Amino acid sequence: MSGRLLPDGLVERTTPIPPSRYAGRDLLPTPLSARTWNTWHFASLWVGMSVCIPTYMLAAALIQAGLSWPIALAAILIGNAVALVPMLLNGHAGTRYGIPFPVFLRAAFGTRGAHIPALLRGAVACGWFGIQTWIGGQAIHEIMTVLWSGWALLGGDWLWMGFTLPQYLGFLIFWVMNLYFVWNGTESIKWLETISAPLLIAAGIALFWWAATRAGGLAEMFRGATTLGGARPFSFALFLPWVTAMVGFWATLALNIPDFTRFARSQRDQAAGQALGLLTTMPLFAFIGIAVTSATVTIYGEAVWNPVTLVARLTTELQNPVLGVLVLVVVLVATLTTSIAANIIAPANAIANLAPSRITARAGGLLAALIGVVILPWKLLDSYQTWLITYSGLLGAVGGVIVCDYVLVRRGQLSIPDLYAEGGAYWYDAGINRRAMLAMGAGILASLAGLLDPSLRFLFSGAWFSGAIVAFMLYAILMRPSSAAIAEGEVT
Repeated sequence: MSGRLLPDGLVERTTPIPPSRYAGRDLLPTPLSARTWNTWHFASLWVGMSVCIPTYMLAAALIQAGLSWPIALAAILIGNAVALVPMLLNGHAGTRYGIPFPVFLRAAFGTRGAHIPALLRGAVACGWFGIQTWIGGQAIHEIMTVLWSGWALLGGDWLWMGFTLPQYLGFLIFWVMNLYFVWNGTESIKWLETISAPLLIAAGIALFWWAATRAGGLAEMFRGATTLGGARPFSFALFLPWVTAMVGFWATLALNIPDFTRFARSQRDQAAGQALGLLTTMPLFAFIGIAVTSATVTIYGEAVWNPVTLVARLTTELQNPVLGVLVLVVVLVATLTTSIAANIIAPANAIANLAPSRITARAGGLLAALIGVVILPWKLLDSYQTWLITYSGLLGAVGGVIVCDYVLVRRGQLSIPDLYAEGGAYWYDAGINRRAMLAMGAGILASLAGLLDPSLRFLFSGAWFSGAIVAFMLYAILMRPSSAAIAEGEVT
């Protein structure tokens, strides 16, 4: 036994991890003394990540595609509930052993093979980091316009890709703000999320109250909902792609949640906190987005989906720049909490995992932040649904492999020293488990097969489901001869 098993099922190392090129400081198991996150911290994490502009505007895409607003909310809730299942299973490993996501991947994919799924997850996170930073930058732009009338005139008529110099300057300022938390690591994120959660909830409720009051009551508030769209009859062929997209919204976190649960005090803290934060906040804030937008139809005669645009309009209308700045600061905090927690930790650890003894998580985070700029995030917004469905299918295949490996093949038992050893139990064939790679590839191909033939379109429409199911089943079959021996011989 290489560690001691605590009453709650947590494992603490009793001997140091032997020196290895796979054992960088930031990737070592979290000691028990540093596992301080409780239920409230995890709930706050999800409040901070869920309350953001993309969540507020999420229902817009579903409604404009033809879903009614109640069905749109149902798709969001179902998608979150589905994503929560692998999130809790993968989170269990992080809490039990105190290991981050790239190290957890080594059990299934091999010590070297883990780089591929880790970088797949990291690449998606870089894309979302860029999108969130662009949105936050637009809030900066609006704040500066309120505070200084000359801000919007900077650069004159200069345009690049349809945007002005002040808009790009706002993006750069918000990007630099993100770097503070990249530099200071996970504990600074814990502090940010804990402090901001009550503020964000209060801001959402206040916005709902304003809309209801200004529209003349709840009945009048929802009277405009009929003009938002969603006139098409219910169709499963329309509903499934959007459920998949909603799963894809958090498919990234469903994989790398061990990066956070490694700091949990207990399994109950991580499981209860995540369920409480995700299943309530995300649907609630999407509902607020629908309700307030419906009210704008009654108030202004048109739907205003973007809250930044709405706040700017209110500030001008009320001639109250202080109110405008305060609300936009809340928008900034909401975007910052989502961007940092959801989109920096994973690529930071994935990059550090490439050479743990030489690259720190801090350096990996800085590189990920740079990638988030060069991908031109304002262009990614042009293909929102396709982006979500495509990458969720890819990540579903990764999730199918690691859930099968941890739950079915290893039955929750891992050898911590071997996760960091060259030539250990997870070395497989030159550090790569080819069976895991084959299962992941099959899951990805199953998702993409839906693009080849109209009769198979459901495979792509449900990309996350088809990718996860195929990868899970094939991996279980391929690993079956060794599953019993692994489960009996694995040590903690």
